[in-house]
Amino acid sequence: MMRNKLLVAVSIILNLVLTIHILYNNSTTWNPTWTNRAAAEAEAAASLSCSGHGRAYVDGLGVLDGHKPPCECNNCYTGKDCSFFVPDCPVDADSGNPLFLEPFWMRNAEGSAVVESGWHRMSYHYSEVGSFVSAELEKIIRELHNVVGNAVTDNRFIIFGTGATQLIAASVHALSQTNSSSLSPSRLVTSVPYYNMYKQQADFFNSADLKFEGDASAWKKSEGNDNMTRVIEIVTSPNNPDGKLKRAVLDGPNVKTIHDCAYYWPYFSPITHPVDEDLSLFSLSKSTGHAGSRFGWALVKDKVVYEKMKRYISLSSMGVSRDTQLHALQLLKVVIGDGGDNIFHFGYGTLKKRWEKLNEIMSMSKRFSLQTIKPEYCNYFKKVRDFTPSYAWVKCERPEDKNCYEIFKEAKITGRSGQGFGTEERFVRMSLIRSQDDFDQLITMLKKFVSKEAVVVGSI
Repeated sequence: MMRNKLLVAVSIILNLVLTIHILYNNSTTWNPTWTNRAAAEAEAAASLSCSGHGRAYVDGLGVLDGHKPPCECNNCYTGKDCSFFVPDCPVDADSGNPLFLEPFWMRNAEGSAVVESGWHRMSYHYSEVGSFVSAELEKIIRELHNVVGNAVTDNRFIIFGTGATQLIAASVHALSQTNSSSLSPSRLVTSVPYYNMYKQQADFFNSADLKFEGDASAWKKSEGNDNMTRVIEIVTSPNNPDGKLKRAVLDGPNVKTIHDCAYYWPYFSPITHPVDEDLSLFSLSKSTGHAGSRFGWALVKDKVVYEKMKRYISLSSMGVSRDTQLHALQLLKVVIGDGGDNIFHFGYGTLKKRWEKLNEIMSMSKRFSLQTIKPEYCNYFKKVRDFTPSYAWVKCERPEDKNCYEIFKEAKITGRSGQGFGTEERFVRMSLIRSQDDFDQLITMLKKFVSKEAVVVGSI
């Protein structure tokens, strides 16, 4: 008996030795140098300053041919090292690329860096049977909300998606499938001005179970609101495009609500209360600025809805990339490491300065106006503070300026038309969360544009 146990023990030891021998370069001792090449490549790319007007990346064009990573220049900059400014270049104020947080992450390069082995998480699932979700990442997300105080996570299921974009589709699908006793499709509504992705997805998927109806207030007053039809209302708070905190317009037994809280972070809005709803959506894009990682999460109270959403995610993408989840985990460790103090103060401070500059310029204009939101007490910063939304929601005040987008485009400023948000063309959205170069160019062009208005008025 003892002899058999000894043979088993020896066999196990020999197998371990053989495995280590194969894995670690024919050595029976741990050799940590396998990270050297990856670290050297990352450091080499990061060391290229690109004149402060661009970035180099380890996956840049040409690196496979042995060349060093090229500089990818910011808008209006060109040249090998992005040192040449293109005069009178059109300003891009369209997209919501949250690059205003890039300097923070450059200052926290070591803490946010991730090195992973070539065999990292090769399986479809995590160790937990059938799970597409990192248990450690779920845990840190709950800690994040507790630190910020922007959402209740107790008694909630958490589901991951490829950004809030996929989670919107999963949520709408799940809620349109409930209470299937009605033969008519569910109606999808939201408040004007609204994020156009809601309409675009509903139109694109063209489901027999769903029809986009537009404005929630208009639906409430319409004949179609018979209190029998299933209605799904998306409440975007803070709202995209105007940054205002919103509440649901509809209620009743046949109304289901999705709360899109992607922008409910201290950079953009006072944290007035923790969101305590049946279904709330958040994203890495607006919490850390990593839009390209395509990661979001939903807090779901009802298990039936959670299971339907989970099935949607499973069938459409088999969960979120394990590499993305590892990256998100490391980023959020940095965020909560000091209670969010550094990143939220940095982000809020950056946007506060940008809004101050923008307000100074627009206050000189009678042709254009900005949205106004009353300051509120912020539970995170422990003070009354202004809203510092991601976007300027600009209105052209002159009766003859019917298409605000075109008015600004002629002045070489590209925003996003109000028509795309379900409202008048008299409005245009301008992004304030892009890179510092983008913002500086926007301010320069706006100054030039508004000063011409003053010249015209003075010559009358």
